[in-house]
Amino acid sequence: MKILHDQDADAAMLSGKTVAVIGYGNQGAAQALCMRDSGVKVIIGSIKDASYDKAIQDGFEVLPIAEAAARADIVHMLLPDEFHGPVYAKDIAPHMKAGKVLSCSHGFNIIYKQIVPPADVDVIMVAPKSPASEERKAFLQGFGVPGLISVRQNASGKARDIALAMAKTMGFTRAGCLECTFEEETHEDLFGEQVVLCGGCVELMKAGFEVLVEKGYPPEMAYFEVLHELKLIVDLIFEGGIQKMNAIISNTAEWGEYSVGPKIIDAGVKQRMREALQAIEDGSFAKEWLAEARNGAPNLLAKRKALGNHPIEIVGREIRALFEQKLQK
Repeated sequence: MKILHDQDADAAMLSGKTVAVIGYGNQGAAQALCMRDSGVKVIIGSIKDASYDKAIQDGFEVLPIAEAAARADIVHMLLPDEFHGPVYAKDIAPHMKAGKVLSCSHGFNIIYKQIVPPADVDVIMVAPKSPASEERKAFLQGFGVPGLISVRQNASGKARDIALAMAKTMGFTRAGCLECTFEEETHEDLFGEQVVLCGGCVELMKAGFEVLVEKGYPPEMAYFEVLHELKLIVDLIFEGGIQKMNAIISNTAEWGEYSVGPKIIDAGVKQRMREALQAIEDGSFAKEWLAEARNGAPNLLAKRKALGNHPIEIVGREIRALFEQKLQK
C-alpha cells in the first residue's frame, strides 16, 4: 500500500473554495483550525450550544447548519455518527447541488445508508488516525498525524485531488496518508474500537482488577498493575513495536507473555472477534446502535453511569487526586 505525502497533494485545489465544517466538537475544532491555519476559507455550521460559542471565540464565522451547507463548496460533516442522518436530511440534502463535495472523517453513515448523496456530487473521506488533541498538537509542532483518504463518488473527476488537498492542509500528508475504501475504514475502525482499543481493553483491565481485589490484594496496587502501567507498555509498543517492549521488560514478564497470554486471549476470543466483525459487516451493529441512540440512548447512559461507579474508577480517581495534590505542592 502506497503512503501518500506532501508531494502527492496540491493544497491549491482548495483555492477559492469554502469548506463548511459541520459540528465544532473535538474533531470539528481541530480540523477547522488546522485548515484555517493553512489558508483555507472555513466556516462552521452548528446549532447554538457550547461548541457554537467556542467556534465564535476561536474567530470563525458560525452559521446555522443549513446556511453553512448552502454557502459551502465542501460540506465536511464532523458530528457524532448518530446525528449525521437526521441533520443531513433536514439541513444539508436540500443544498447538495451538482459540483459540491460531501466530506466526512468516518464512513459509518454512508456505508449504512443513513446518508444517500445525489450522484452528481463528490463524496470523500479525510480521516486522521488520532484523537483530536494529538492531531492539533502535532500540527502546531510543524508535523502531523497519519491519515486516511477515500473517494466514494467522483462526479467532478477531481474528488481524490480535493481529498488529498484537505489532508495536506490538516498535516496528515506530512506524517503519511493511506488510501482506502469507505468499507475498509468503517469496518476496521468499528472493529478496533470494539474488540481491542475500547471494548476489549477496558474489559480486560476491569477483569484483572476484579480478580486481584477479590483475592484480597490492595485495590490501589491492583489499579497501578492493570491500568496505570498499561499506558507505559503501550508507549513502548508505539515507539518500536512489540519487540521493543519485550526488549525492555524483564525476561520473566516476556515469558509470561508467551506462556500465559494465549491462555487468556484464546481461540474462543478470536472466534467472538470474528462474530463482532460479522455484525459490523452485515450492518446489525449499526442497526442496534442507531436504534439505541434514537431512543435517547438509555442503555448507553446507564452503562456510562455504572462504569463511573466501578471500583477501578473510584480507586483511580482517588489515586490521581493524591498525585495531583502532590504536584501542586
